[in-house]
Amino acid sequence: MSKTIGVVVVTHRAKHHLQYCLPPLLRSSLRPRVLLVNSSSFDGTVEEAERLGAETFVIPRVSFNHGSTREKARKRLNTDIVVMMTPDAYPADDSVLERLVEPILNGQASISYGRQIPRKNSNFFEAFLRQFNYPPISNIRSVEDVSQWGVYTFFCSNSCAAWLNRALDEVGGFPSVLTAEDTFATAALLRKGHRIAYAAEAIVTHSHDYSLKEEFKRHFDTGYVRKQHANLIDFGATDHQRGREYFIELNRQLWRENRVMLPYAWAHTAAKFLGYQVGRLGPKLPTPLIQRLSGQDFYWNSLDYHRRREAEQS
Repeated sequence: MSKTIGVVVVTHRAKHHLQYCLPPLLRSSLRPRVLLVNSSSFDGTVEEAERLGAETFVIPRVSFNHGSTREKARKRLNTDIVVMMTPDAYPADDSVLERLVEPILNGQASISYGRQIPRKNSNFFEAFLRQFNYPPISNIRSVEDVSQWGVYTFFCSNSCAAWLNRALDEVGGFPSVLTAEDTFATAALLRKGHRIAYAAEAIVTHSHDYSLKEEFKRHFDTGYVRKQHANLIDFGATDHQRGREYFIELNRQLWRENRVMLPYAWAHTAAKFLGYQVGRLGPKLPTPLIQRLSGQDFYWNSLDYHRRREAEQS
């Protein structure tokens, strides 16, 4: 019996993205249910999604959480496989879903994520990051591969990722978390013996041009959650090892192609590193300070955060 497919697209003020994101998904030969979740942006996103043919689900902004919102959406769809997308990840063609879910349908993996390539006008650093994290060759990884892949073993991105729903059920689904719900769900599944596939043939265009301040804030959030969930992602490899590999390759490429950019590259890397290190102190910091350092203002006023804070203090 063929498996049912659902797609969740999590949005806030995303109307301008939908014409590029939704139609290829809706045209898929898999005939998926496409559910757009909107955190009460009231900018026409919901109306545009419905016009294009997607189902919609609106939640209060105060209830939004990267993990728990996706958890609600996957349960609402209740399909055998659920694909998580962000609206700014544009499928390269109408066959992205077919290529993305193939490793799951074949029984090779319980998670599969696609290849991200930069937009044409992206800066060097965004293009390099996509090149570094999303090579052109597919692979399948398990917990036994940590010695080869390091922390990349459980790398995943919910900008374009497919999940076997019954596998997610085994680990309690996506956790309520500031960010990186994909990373933590992957780590939990690998610990249960599941495998993750990188489907390089499933291509989406997705990149951002962040300032140094924005990079600091993004990596503050990463450091914060990785400190909170350190035991879950401790496979004997460290983030610093991956960071060193990134920095070395970044310098090599700039040395060959554009040496004048090296000083900015060092500042760019320093902003990320400093944000990450300060973020690891985050769970001990007062909420008003965390709000100023974080890149996600909505989370610190959310119901999930206040419930977690109360539980930690009780």
